[in-house]
Amino acid sequence: MLISLQQKNYHLNNKKKFILDSDKISFDLKHRNTIKFNISKYNNAVEKGNTQYLNIAKAKDRVSFLKREVLLNLDKYLLQFEQKFTSNGGKVFWASDAKEATDYIVDILEKNEVKLIVKSKSMVTEEIEINHVLQKHNIESVETDLGEFIVQVAGEKPYHIVTPCMHKSKEDVAELFHEKFKTPEHSSPEELTAWVRDYLREKFVSAQAGITGANFIVSDIGGIALTENEGNAFLTFSFPKIHIVVVGIEKVIPSINDFDIVWPLLSTHGTGQKVTAYNSIITGPRKSDEIDGPEEMHVILLDNGRTNLFKQKDHWEALSCIRCGACLNGCPVYRTVGGYTYNTVYQGPIGSVISPYIAGFDENYHLAFASTLCRKCSEVCPVQIDLPDLLLKTRKISIERKKYTSMEKVSISSWKNVMLNPRLLSLSPSSLKNIFVPIMMKKLWGSKRKFPRFAKEAFRRSFK
Repeated sequence: MLISLQQKNYHLNNKKKFILDSDKISFDLKHRNTIKFNISKYNNAVEKGNTQYLNIAKAKDRVSFLKREVLLNLDKYLLQFEQKFTSNGGKVFWASDAKEATDYIVDILEKNEVKLIVKSKSMVTEEIEINHVLQKHNIESVETDLGEFIVQVAGEKPYHIVTPCMHKSKEDVAELFHEKFKTPEHSSPEELTAWVRDYLREKFVSAQAGITGANFIVSDIGGIALTENEGNAFLTFSFPKIHIVVVGIEKVIPSINDFDIVWPLLSTHGTGQKVTAYNSIITGPRKSDEIDGPEEMHVILLDNGRTNLFKQKDHWEALSCIRCGACLNGCPVYRTVGGYTYNTVYQGPIGSVISPYIAGFDENYHLAFASTLCRKCSEVCPVQIDLPDLLLKTRKISIERKKYTSMEKVSISSWKNVMLNPRLLSLSPSSLKNIFVPIMMKKLWGSKRKFPRFAKEAFRRSFK
């Protein structure tokens, strides 16, 4: 009983923390201006990028159908990938959770006496907290994506699925690098980028292993597909002797022939480009007649709650997500409360949909209520996930599981009775309403907004 109460309090505190953090960050004008500026650049680029399509709705239809067809036949495609990849000399490990994945990685690195690894941008490795695990085993892990490198130096988590340091201005980054690396105090973005390039080149050359994620698993050729703009992922799997890939089991596309539609759609919705600068497909370790590439290659197919999400009657389609980040950029709640307020690996509308099922319902159900249901997220989604509908269904499930306080239950019940009986609103004079209703609504309304005053005469009387 004690444990049950502690767990309940933890979950309530998690929800309360979200509310308190939201209240604080919403009125941080510096943060809001930084996010507004950075997201506006992306939105402008995406709007321009969409013009490459004669019929973007048809492109979305094709990729949406493709991803759902894959999910309905996931076992077939994953087994096909494993067979093709292992026949090319690679190794495949099926990990049911984060611990199995990290244990496997640590075992590989310790057997090969690896002390330094380079790592490209990967949300799924954030999911298993690989950097934290490697640090405990005295293995240095260096993020090589510029944005990921910045937040790693700052001791932070990625703020955004696509743009990890979206919350930082160029002045913030210059100040951070000056503090950590003694670079000139007011360095420009170009100067800082050049400095990071030189710093990371030494790491690429010295690292004994590289860890990447994967944008897609290509089942018909047994390939891993990576798309990027900096070339750091290419260097991460090219220089070191060992290449380890961590990828969610849902990231499958059936054939290499599907890239003509999938890659441009991801690029356009992620960054506004027709296609990103570097696109790589790796089908295994280097052969005896090849001079480039890793000597050893491992692919970890990670479940970590995905089969639980797949079992959900309605929510399984959320696994179609290709991690473009468009729903975050379009969401008014994300733009207001920021990425860190969610306290999850995946933020914004898609994070609010999938986190309860892959990271714990009790800890994350409240995120489904962090939405205006304006439908902007479903409008911009390239694979046509009806996110508002799934958020509403998660809300319904949370009520069915009694994820509410006694006070919330009483408040909603009272509100319902009043709204079903409008005459009750007219029983008390407006002067009493103006005194007691603001007190009752104080927490819900917040301290930054002035509660509206009730009119002296009820609308029903005026209407008559």
